[in-house]
Amino acid sequence: MDTFTSLNRQIVACQQCPRLLAHCQQIATEKRRAFRDWDYWGQPVPNFGDPQARLLIVGLAPGAHGANRTGRMFTGDRSGDWLYRALHKAGFANQAEATSSDDGLTLTGCVITAVCHCAPPANRPTPDEMSACRSWLEQTLDAVPANVFLALGQIAWRATIQQAKQRDWYTGKMPKFGHGAHISLAGNRHLIGSYHPSQQNTFTGRLTEPMFDEVFQLAQHLIGTPLS
Repeated sequence: MDTFTSLNRQIVACQQCPRLLAHCQQIATEKRRAFRDWDYWGQPVPNFGDPQARLLIVGLAPGAHGANRTGRMFTGDRSGDWLYRALHKAGFANQAEATSSDDGLTLTGCVITAVCHCAPPANRPTPDEMSACRSWLEQTLDAVPANVFLALGQIAWRATIQQAKQRDWYTGKMPKFGHGAHISLAGNRHLIGSYHPSQQNTFTGRLTEPMFDEVFQLAQHLIGTPLS
């Protein structure tokens, strides 16, 4: 717990990417009309969840008016509505709604992190910005005893595979990303791929609720495998 809390404090204090910090603060100042009464978070967003988690979810980056507003991963936007509804159905969350950092939501057995901890312009962090944030993902993997990793989107998939290679959990070429893709890693660890629950995917029907629920059912099944 102390390591996880310390890591989150370091993430929030990070000053490595001036462009991203300036964007987060600009959004927090300008705000969206619907949230004009909010005091936006406007800085790097820490990890969220259970420090003893066996499931680690890797997203891309905070949403400008979601996590950048609320200060909690996937909270306050439609992507989060999909994610926490699925987590609740799968037994990882005590409720299906995520509206603010003090809404009573807690996770059990699950942690949510991201490739990039600041909200990027157009939701597109640069390669250098993702590289600067890589150490936070490395330290999150060190701090959390997860054996199942769920990558939301291709960028998260590639970042997690890169971490697996560095740790000798995986060798070979980059495996193809796809929804429901499953890669076995060393030490009874597993990587699952899922389409990101962005509006681009959910509004078009590329990702449906049954499809999303299936990846969490697979995660539940794989979590029972002890680390070796």
